[in-house]
Amino acid sequence: MRADRLVSLVLLLRQRGRMTAEALARELEVSPRTVLRDMEALSAAGVPVYAERGRHGGFALLPDFRTALTGLTHDEALALLVAGSRRGAQLFGLGSALASAVLKVVDALPDGLRETAAGAAQRLLVDPETDLLARPVAPEEVPDAVATQVRRAVFGGHRLRIHYAAVNQPPKWRTVDPIGIVTVKDQGYLLARRGSEDRTYRLSRVLAAEQLDEPALRSDSVDLERAWREREVRFRTGGDTTEVLVRADPARRDRLAATALAVTGEGTDMEGRLRMTLVFQDARHAEWALWEHTPGVEVLAPEWLRAGLGERAREVAALYERSLGTTSRACPGRDLSGDGGTPPGR
Repeated sequence: MRADRLVSLVLLLRQRGRMTAEALARELEVSPRTVLRDMEALSAAGVPVYAERGRHGGFALLPDFRTALTGLTHDEALALLVAGSRRGAQLFGLGSALASAVLKVVDALPDGLRETAAGAAQRLLVDPETDLLARPVAPEEVPDAVATQVRRAVFGGHRLRIHYAAVNQPPKWRTVDPIGIVTVKDQGYLLARRGSEDRTYRLSRVLAAEQLDEPALRSDSVDLERAWREREVRFRTGGDTTEVLVRADPARRDRLAATALAVTGEGTDMEGRLRMTLVFQDARHAEWALWEHTPGVEVLAPEWLRAGLGERAREVAALYERSLGTTSRACPGRDLSGDGGTPPGR
Protein backbone atom coordinates (compact mmCIF):
# COMPACT_ATOMS: atom_id res chain seq x y z
CA MET A 1 0.00 0.00 0.00
CA ARG A 2 1.21 3.53 -0.74
CA ALA A 3 0.66 4.75 2.84
CA ASP A 4 2.95 2.02 4.19
CA ARG A 5 5.55 2.87 1.56
CA LEU A 6 5.50 6.57 2.52
CA VAL A 7 6.03 5.66 6.17
CA SER A 8 8.94 3.37 5.23
CA LEU A 9 10.43 6.13 3.07
CA VAL A 10 10.40 8.63 5.96
CA LEU A 11 11.91 6.08 8.35
CA LEU A 12 14.68 5.22 5.88
CA LEU A 13 15.64 8.89 5.56
CA ARG A 14 15.55 9.35 9.34
CA GLN A 15 17.82 6.38 10.00
CA ARG A 16 20.25 6.65 7.08
CA GLY A 17 20.29 10.33 6.28
CA ARG A 18 20.63 11.48 2.67
CA MET A 19 19.73 8.83 0.07
CA THR A 20 19.41 8.96 -3.69
CA ALA A 21 16.19 8.12 -5.50
CA GLU A 22 17.87 5.00 -6.91
CA ALA A 23 18.89 3.77 -3.44
CA LEU A 24 15.41 4.39 -2.06
CA ALA A 25 13.88 2.60 -5.02
CA ARG A 26 16.02 -0.49 -4.36
CA GLU A 27 15.05 -0.55 -0.69
CA LEU A 28 11.33 -0.13 -1.38
CA GLU A 29 11.33 -2.34 -4.50
CA VAL A 30 9.75 0.34 -6.70
CA SER A 31 10.98 2.51 -9.58
CA PRO A 32 12.89 5.79 -9.09
CA ARG A 33 9.95 7.57 -10.75
CA THR A 34 7.66 6.22 -8.02
CA VAL A 35 10.07 7.54 -5.37
CA LEU A 36 9.94 11.01 -6.94
CA ARG A 37 6.13 10.97 -6.86
CA ASP A 38 6.22 9.84 -3.23
CA MET A 39 8.57 12.70 -2.34
CA GLU A 40 6.12 15.17 -3.84
CA ALA A 41 3.32 13.62 -1.80
CA LEU A 42 5.35 13.86 1.42
CA SER A 43 6.22 17.49 0.76
CA ALA A 44 2.56 18.31 0.08
CA ALA A 45 1.63 16.63 3.39
CA GLY A 46 4.02 18.88 5.31
CA VAL A 47 6.90 16.45 5.84
CA PRO A 48 10.13 18.56 5.68
CA VAL A 49 11.88 16.61 2.93
CA TYR A 50 14.24 18.36 0.55
CA ALA A 51 16.45 17.46 -2.40
CA GLU A 52 20.15 18.19 -2.75
CA ARG A 53 21.56 18.18 -6.24
CA GLY A 54 25.02 17.31 -7.40
CA ARG A 55 27.30 14.29 -7.30
CA HIS A 56 26.66 13.61 -3.62
CA GLY A 57 23.07 14.78 -3.64
CA GLY A 58 19.87 13.01 -2.79
CA PHE A 59 16.82 13.37 -0.57
CA ALA A 60 16.99 14.19 3.13
CA LEU A 61 14.85 15.37 6.03
CA LEU A 62 15.42 18.55 7.98
CA PRO A 63 17.60 17.90 11.06
CA ASP A 64 15.83 16.81 14.27
CA PHE A 65 12.62 15.89 12.42
CA ARG A 66 10.89 13.03 14.23
CA THR A 67 7.79 11.05 13.39
CA ALA A 68 5.28 9.34 15.61
CA LEU A 69 4.55 6.78 12.90
CA THR A 70 6.03 3.89 14.88
CA GLY A 71 2.85 1.96 15.74
CA LEU A 72 3.01 -1.65 14.54
CA THR A 73 0.28 -3.00 12.28
CA HIS A 74 -1.20 -6.47 12.77
CA ASP A 75 0.89 -8.00 9.98
CA GLU A 76 4.06 -6.31 11.24
CA ALA A 77 3.52 -7.75 14.73
CA LEU A 78 3.07 -11.20 13.18
CA ALA A 79 6.21 -10.68 11.14
CA LEU A 80 8.21 -9.99 14.30
CA LEU A 81 6.97 -13.27 15.80
CA VAL A 82 8.57 -15.15 12.90
CA ALA A 83 11.53 -12.81 12.53
CA GLY A 84 13.87 -15.51 13.83
CA SER A 85 13.88 -16.66 10.20
CA ARG A 86 13.39 -14.18 7.38
CA ARG A 87 12.60 -17.15 5.18
CA GLY A 88 9.73 -18.01 7.50
CA ALA A 89 8.38 -14.52 6.99
CA GLN A 90 8.61 -14.97 3.22
CA LEU A 91 6.77 -18.31 3.37
CA PHE A 92 3.99 -16.68 5.40
CA GLY A 93 3.77 -13.80 2.93
CA LEU A 94 5.06 -11.36 5.58
CA GLY A 95 8.40 -10.39 4.04
CA SER A 96 7.50 -6.76 3.28
CA ALA A 97 5.75 -6.42 6.64
CA LEU A 98 8.89 -7.64 8.39
CA ALA A 99 11.04 -5.05 6.62
CA SER A 100 8.60 -2.27 7.55
CA ALA A 101 8.34 -3.48 11.14
CA VAL A 102 12.11 -3.52 11.60
CA LEU A 103 12.33 0.06 10.37
CA LYS A 104 9.69 1.14 12.90
CA VAL A 105 11.32 -0.70 15.77
CA VAL A 106 14.71 0.82 15.00
CA ASP A 107 13.19 4.28 14.70
CA ALA A 108 11.54 3.95 18.12
CA LEU A 109 14.89 3.29 19.84
CA PRO A 110 16.73 6.10 21.66
CA ASP A 111 19.55 7.60 19.61
CA GLY A 112 22.40 5.89 21.47
CA LEU A 113 20.70 2.51 21.55
CA ARG A 114 19.79 2.81 17.88
CA GLU A 115 23.46 3.21 16.94
CA THR A 116 24.42 0.26 19.15
CA ALA A 117 21.74 -1.94 17.61
CA ALA A 118 22.77 -0.98 14.08
CA GLY A 119 26.38 -1.89 14.84
CA ALA A 120 25.37 -5.22 16.37
CA ALA A 121 23.18 -6.08 13.39
CA GLN A 122 26.23 -5.84 11.11
CA ARG A 123 27.82 -8.69 13.07
CA LEU A 124 24.95 -11.16 12.68
CA LEU A 125 24.16 -13.20 9.57
CA VAL A 126 21.06 -15.37 9.50
CA ASP A 127 20.40 -17.99 6.79
CA PRO A 128 23.03 -17.18 4.14
CA GLU A 129 22.39 -18.35 0.60
CA THR A 130 25.03 -21.11 0.78
CA ASP A 131 26.50 -23.36 3.46
CA LEU A 132 30.20 -23.91 4.20
CA LEU A 133 30.46 -26.37 1.31
CA ALA A 134 29.15 -23.69 -1.10
CA ARG A 135 25.96 -25.66 -1.61
CA PRO A 136 23.01 -23.37 -2.38
CA VAL A 137 20.39 -23.13 0.33
CA ALA A 138 17.31 -22.17 -1.64
CA PRO A 139 14.00 -21.80 0.21
CA GLU A 140 10.78 -22.70 -1.53
CA GLU A 141 9.07 -19.90 -3.39
CA VAL A 142 5.48 -19.17 -2.39
CA PRO A 143 3.79 -16.28 -4.24
CA ASP A 144 2.73 -13.46 -1.90
CA ALA A 145 -0.83 -13.60 -3.25
CA VAL A 146 -1.10 -17.28 -2.31
CA ALA A 147 0.54 -16.85 1.10
CA THR A 148 -1.69 -13.88 1.94
CA GLN A 149 -4.94 -15.69 1.08
CA VAL A 150 -3.89 -18.80 3.00
CA ARG A 151 -2.78 -16.77 6.01
CA ARG A 152 -5.99 -14.72 6.13
CA ALA A 153 -8.16 -17.82 5.89
CA VAL A 154 -6.23 -19.50 8.71
CA PHE A 155 -6.42 -16.46 11.00
CA GLY A 156 -9.95 -15.45 10.03
CA GLY A 157 -11.43 -18.93 10.36
CA HIS A 158 -12.79 -19.04 6.81
CA ARG A 159 -12.87 -21.91 4.35
CA LEU A 160 -10.20 -21.86 1.65
CA ARG A 161 -10.28 -22.81 -2.01
CA ILE A 162 -6.87 -23.85 -3.39
CA HIS A 163 -5.61 -24.88 -6.81
CA TYR A 164 -3.22 -27.63 -5.78
CA ALA A 165 -0.70 -29.59 -7.85
CA ALA A 166 -0.06 -32.90 -6.07
CA VAL A 167 2.94 -35.00 -7.09
CA ASN A 168 2.45 -36.70 -10.47
CA GLN A 169 -1.12 -35.40 -10.72
CA PRO A 170 -2.73 -32.55 -12.70
CA PRO A 171 -3.66 -29.48 -10.61
CA LYS A 172 -7.14 -29.59 -9.07
CA TRP A 173 -9.30 -27.15 -7.12
CA ARG A 174 -10.03 -28.20 -3.54
CA THR A 175 -12.09 -26.57 -0.79
CA VAL A 176 -10.58 -27.12 2.65
CA ASP A 177 -11.02 -26.03 6.27
CA PRO A 178 -7.64 -24.53 7.26
CA ILE A 179 -6.18 -25.32 10.68
CA GLY A 180 -2.69 -23.79 10.68
CA ILE A 181 0.57 -23.17 8.85
CA VAL A 182 3.86 -24.92 9.64
CA THR A 183 7.38 -24.26 8.32
CA VAL A 184 10.03 -26.98 8.43
CA LYS A 185 13.52 -26.36 7.01
CA ASP A 186 12.33 -23.56 4.73
CA GLN A 187 9.32 -25.56 3.50
CA GLY A 188 5.81 -24.36 4.27
CA TYR A 189 2.79 -26.59 4.87
CA LEU A 190 -0.91 -25.90 5.28
CA LEU A 191 -2.64 -28.17 7.80
CA ALA A 192 -6.32 -28.50 6.96
CA ARG A 193 -9.32 -30.79 6.92
CA ARG A 194 -11.10 -31.87 3.77
CA GLY A 195 -14.39 -33.45 4.62
CA SER A 196 -13.70 -35.73 7.59
CA GLU A 197 -10.00 -36.30 6.80
CA ASP A 198 -6.85 -34.51 7.93
CA ARG A 199 -4.81 -33.14 5.03
CA THR A 200 -1.36 -31.58 4.66
CA TYR A 201 -0.64 -29.37 1.64
CA ARG A 202 2.79 -28.11 0.63
CA LEU A 203 2.53 -24.36 0.08
CA SER A 204 4.93 -24.35 -2.88
CA ARG A 205 2.45 -26.59 -4.73
CA VAL A 206 -0.50 -24.24 -4.20
CA LEU A 207 -0.85 -22.45 -7.54
CA ALA A 208 -3.70 -20.17 -6.46
CA ALA A 209 -5.78 -19.61 -3.34
CA GLU A 210 -9.05 -17.90 -2.53
CA GLN A 211 -10.47 -17.18 0.92
CA LEU A 212 -14.22 -17.91 1.00
CA ASP A 213 -16.89 -16.11 3.00
CA GLU A 214 -18.22 -19.22 4.73
CA PRO A 215 -16.73 -20.13 8.13
CA ALA A 216 -14.31 -23.03 8.41
CA LEU A 217 -15.52 -26.19 10.12
CA ARG A 218 -12.95 -26.46 12.90
CA SER A 219 -12.57 -26.21 16.66
CA ASP A 220 -11.99 -22.84 18.31
CA SER A 221 -8.56 -23.88 19.63
CA VAL A 222 -5.77 -26.05 18.26
CA ASP A 223 -2.56 -27.66 19.47
CA LEU A 224 -0.64 -27.17 16.22
CA GLU A 225 2.50 -28.90 17.47
CA ARG A 226 0.51 -32.01 18.38
CA ALA A 227 -1.37 -31.93 15.06
CA TRP A 228 1.92 -31.77 13.16
CA ARG A 229 3.42 -34.58 15.22
CA GLU A 230 0.44 -36.84 14.50
CA ARG A 231 0.77 -36.18 10.77
CA GLU A 232 4.50 -36.81 10.95
CA VAL A 233 3.97 -40.20 12.63
CA ARG A 234 1.41 -41.23 10.01
CA PHE A 235 3.75 -40.20 7.22
CA ARG A 236 6.75 -42.00 8.68
CA THR A 237 4.96 -45.28 9.34
CA GLY A 238 2.52 -45.41 6.44
CA GLY A 239 2.70 -45.96 2.71
CA ASP A 240 5.27 -47.95 0.77
CA THR A 241 8.10 -47.69 3.31
CA THR A 242 11.13 -49.96 3.72
CA GLU A 243 12.10 -51.47 7.10
CA VAL A 244 15.75 -52.38 7.68
CA LEU A 245 17.55 -54.18 10.53
CA VAL A 246 21.13 -52.99 11.04
CA ARG A 247 24.09 -53.53 13.34
CA ALA A 248 25.92 -50.27 14.01
CA ASP A 249 28.74 -48.59 15.84
CA PRO A 250 27.12 -46.83 18.85
CA ALA A 251 28.99 -43.63 17.95
CA ARG A 252 26.94 -43.43 14.75
CA ARG A 253 23.58 -43.83 16.48
CA ASP A 254 22.31 -40.22 16.31
CA ARG A 255 23.52 -39.55 12.75
CA LEU A 256 22.04 -42.85 11.59
CA ALA A 257 18.67 -42.16 13.23
CA ALA A 258 18.58 -38.72 11.62
CA THR A 259 18.77 -40.23 8.12
CA ALA A 260 15.77 -42.54 8.68
CA LEU A 261 12.08 -41.72 8.84
CA ALA A 262 11.71 -43.55 12.14
CA VAL A 263 13.46 -45.87 14.60
CA THR A 264 10.99 -48.64 15.53
CA GLY A 265 13.34 -50.92 17.47
CA GLU A 266 16.66 -50.60 19.27
CA GLY A 267 18.93 -52.74 21.45
CA THR A 268 22.53 -53.85 22.10
CA ASP A 269 24.10 -57.19 21.16
CA MET A 270 26.66 -59.23 23.12
CA GLU A 271 29.54 -57.31 21.51
CA GLY A 272 28.19 -53.93 22.56
CA ARG A 273 27.07 -52.94 19.07
CA LEU A 274 23.68 -51.44 18.40
CA ARG A 275 20.89 -53.34 16.66
CA MET A 276 18.36 -50.95 15.22
CA THR A 277 15.21 -51.33 13.14
CA LEU A 278 14.93 -48.33 10.85
CA VAL A 279 12.13 -47.18 8.55
CA PHE A 280 13.03 -45.47 5.26
CA GLN A 281 10.82 -43.78 2.70
CA ASP A 282 11.55 -46.43 0.05
CA ALA A 283 14.26 -48.82 -1.17
CA ARG A 284 16.25 -46.06 -2.86
CA HIS A 285 16.22 -43.94 0.29
CA ALA A 286 17.40 -46.92 2.39
CA GLU A 287 20.29 -47.78 0.06
CA TRP A 288 21.47 -44.17 -0.21
CA ALA A 289 21.30 -43.47 3.54
CA LEU A 290 22.99 -46.70 4.67
CA TRP A 291 25.76 -46.47 2.08
CA GLU A 292 26.66 -43.12 3.60
CA HIS A 293 27.40 -44.89 6.90
CA THR A 294 29.47 -47.76 5.46
CA PRO A 295 31.49 -49.44 6.98
CA GLY A 296 30.28 -48.34 10.43
CA VAL A 297 26.83 -49.84 9.80
CA GLU A 298 26.05 -53.36 8.58
CA VAL A 299 22.68 -54.26 7.09
CA LEU A 300 21.34 -57.54 8.48
CA ALA A 301 17.99 -57.58 6.69
CA PRO A 302 16.40 -57.51 4.18
CA GLU A 303 18.71 -59.72 2.17
CA TRP A 304 18.16 -57.86 -1.14
CA LEU A 305 19.46 -54.61 0.42
CA ARG A 306 22.43 -56.38 2.01
CA ALA A 307 23.31 -57.95 -1.36
CA GLY A 308 22.91 -54.63 -3.18
CA LEU A 309 25.24 -52.78 -0.82
CA GLY A 310 27.75 -55.62 -1.03
CA GLU A 311 27.79 -55.44 -4.82
CA ARG A 312 28.25 -51.67 -4.70
CA ALA A 313 31.17 -52.09 -2.28
CA ARG A 314 32.85 -54.60 -4.62
CA GLU A 315 32.48 -52.24 -7.57
CA VAL A 316 34.01 -49.36 -5.61
CA ALA A 317 36.87 -51.56 -4.38
CA ALA A 318 37.63 -52.73 -7.93
CA LEU A 319 37.60 -49.15 -9.20
CA TYR A 320 40.11 -47.95 -6.64
CA GLU A 321 42.32 -51.01 -6.96
CA ARG A 322 42.77 -50.16 -10.64
CA SER A 323 43.33 -46.47 -9.82
CA LEU A 324 45.86 -47.16 -7.09
CA GLY A 325 47.77 -49.58 -9.28
CA THR A 326 48.10 -47.00 -12.04
CA THR A 327 49.11 -44.25 -9.60
CA SER A 328 51.72 -46.43 -7.94
CA ARG A 329 53.44 -47.08 -11.28
CA ALA A 330 53.30 -43.40 -12.23
CA CYS A 331 54.53 -42.17 -8.82
CA PRO A 332 56.63 -44.96 -7.29
CA GLY A 333 57.86 -42.79 -4.43
CA ARG A 334 54.40 -41.76 -3.24
CA ASP A 335 53.12 -43.10 0.07
CA LEU A 336 49.57 -44.43 -0.48
CA SER A 337 49.11 -45.87 2.97
CA GLY A 338 47.35 -42.78 4.31
CA ASP A 339 50.09 -42.21 6.93
CA GLY A 340 52.31 -39.98 4.84
CA GLY A 341 51.76 -36.83 6.86
CA THR A 342 49.31 -33.97 7.03
CA PRO A 343 48.15 -32.43 3.74
CA PRO A 344 49.17 -28.78 3.16
CA GLY A 345 46.90 -26.33 4.94
CA ARG A 346 45.63 -28.82 7.48
